[in-house]
Parts: sequence; C-alpha cells; structure tokens
Amino acid sequence: MDDLDKYIQKRKKNNPEFAEEFEKGYESFKIGVLLRQARKEAGITQEELARRLKTKKSAISRIENHSEDIRLSTLKNYVEALGRTLRVYIS
Repeated sequence: MDDLDKYIQKRKKNNPEFAEEFEKGYESFKIGVLLRQARKEAGITQEELARRLKTKKSAISRIENHSEDIRLSTLKNYVEALGRTLRVYIS
C-alpha cells in the first residue's frame, strides 16, 4: 500500500462522511475509466464515436471524464456504438 492509499484509508476510518463521498466519487470515476478503456480497445477515437452517436466530441469527453450522472440509455448507446454489450448487475 502506497502513501496515498494509507492516507485515504486513514481519512475514511476517521471520517465516515469522507468515506461515503469518496466511494461515490470513485464509482463515477471508475465508470469513465472503463468507458474510455473500452473505446480505446475498440480502436475508436472520441471523434469517431461522436459521429456514430450523432453528437459532439465534447459530449464524449464529458461522458468519459464526468460520468457521475450518466443516464442508463446514454451508457447503453455508448457501449453499443463500440460493438459491445452493456450488462447491469445489482448485488
């Protein structure tokens, strides 16, 4: 565990509100990372994906960088434009 991980763990232990907000933010961040990774693995640029979705490159960037409030329909369209399938699990 590096220093940043230790710091985060300490803050989470000492501050439940920080822990909750951190987890929410991390989940949103992770969605954006997964979307960007899937796009790159498909060999598609943001510009090409924007054309496929009939939107602007800035909208694709916003999805990948600020996905905390993404609609399920948008997520589905994004993934399908990459030739992938969206699966949602509730546990």
